[in-house]
Amino acid sequence: MAATPASVSELSTARDRAWQSPLELALLAAIWGASFMFMRVAAPQFGAMPLVEIRLALGAVVLLPFLWKARASFPRAIWPKLALIGIINSAIPFALFAWAAQRAPAGIGAITNSMAVLFTALVAFLFYGEKIGTRRSLALVAGFVGVVVLASAKTAGASVGGAVAAGTTAAFLYGIGANLVRRHLTGLPPAAVAAATLSSAAIFMLPMAIAYWPAQTPEPRAWFSVVMLGVLCSGVAYALYYRLIQRIGAARAVTVTYLVPLFAVAWAWLLLGEPLTLPMGIAGALIIGSVALSQRGN
Repeated sequence: MAATPASVSELSTARDRAWQSPLELALLAAIWGASFMFMRVAAPQFGAMPLVEIRLALGAVVLLPFLWKARASFPRAIWPKLALIGIINSAIPFALFAWAAQRAPAGIGAITNSMAVLFTALVAFLFYGEKIGTRRSLALVAGFVGVVVLASAKTAGASVGGAVAAGTTAAFLYGIGANLVRRHLTGLPPAAVAAATLSSAAIFMLPMAIAYWPAQTPEPRAWFSVVMLGVLCSGVAYALYYRLIQRIGAARAVTVTYLVPLFAVAWAWLLLGEPLTLPMGIAGALIIGSVALSQRGN
C-alpha cells in the first residue's frame, strides 16, 4: 500500500525532530559553556557587580517581547515572588560565578554549576518532603566528593577553593530557585517568567553595579564578552532552552547540564589557553557522572 501524502509529511516531520532536538541541545550546551569563558574574560575588567548588571539587563531586553505578549498573566500581586526568585535564581548566582571567574579557570565554574541538578533534588527533599531515593542519595555523595576534589586542587600554584565554594553556593541557589519556580510560577509562560525574573534581578543589582562601576574603561574584548553574555548566553539561550522544554520535556532538556562543562573546558582551552588539570578531570567525572546517575530513569 502506497504511503499517503499526509503520512509522508508526518514521517518527514518526525525525522526532522529526531535530529533537531539533539542539535539544539548541543548548541545550547555550547552557548552556556561559552558563558564561563566570557565571564573569565570580562570579570577582571568589569568586576562582578557591573558585569552581572549588564548581563541581566541585556538578557531581559531580548526576552521582553515574551513578557509583553503574556502580560495579562502577570498580575501585580505576583511580582514580589518574581522579584525574589529573580534575586535567588539569577542575581546572586550570576554574581558568585562572576566573582569566581576572577579567581579560577572557566572550567571550575562550569563543573560546579552542574551540581544544580543535584541541589534541586536535595532542596525538594529538605524543604518540601519529596523522596530522594537511594540512587539520588548516592549521586549527591559522589557529587560532593567531586566538589571536595575540585576545591583541594591548585591551578598555576594558586588555590581555587574560594571559587569552588562560590560556584557551589550558586548551584545551591539554582536548586532553591528551581523549586520556587516549580511551586509558585507553574502555568505561566516560561520565557515570560525568565524575562520577568531577569528584569527584577537587574533592578536589584543596579545600585551595586553603579557603586562598583570600574574606574577604567574596559577594553573592547571585555565589552564584547559581556554583550555576548547578556544577549546570547542569557537571552537567546533561555529562549532556546524553554523551546526545548516545550518540545521534549524538562527531564530530557536538563541533560544539557552534562555537556556544558565539556564545552566550557574546550572553549577555555581553545581560545584562552587554559589547561585541563587532573583534579578538574576527576572532579568533573564525579560530578557529571553523579548528575547522570540522579537523572537515570527520570
